[in-house]
Amino acid sequence: MTSMAPSPEQVRAARGWLGWSQQELARRAIVGLSTIKDFENGSRTPIANNLGAIQRALEDAGVELVFDPKGKPKGVNVRPPRR
Repeated sequence: MTSMAPSPEQVRAARGWLGWSQQELARRAIVGLSTIKDFENGSRTPIANNLGAIQRALEDAGVELVFDPKGKPKGVNVRPPRR
């Protein structure tokens, strides 16, 4: 996992690519549904542990979060899921 934090837009794009609902991401990341909803709508940023769990769940499913050299979220790439 990268040490850079994903943006709400990256998380939404990754979920869309995977065909996951917010509920599915919450289940896989083992975080509350409100954590996903609030993050994606920009009303709050999850604590570091929860943000890391969200990122790991997406990366384990095969979505790579892409950042520019300054650490700014840039997009997503798809790769084979981790086994």
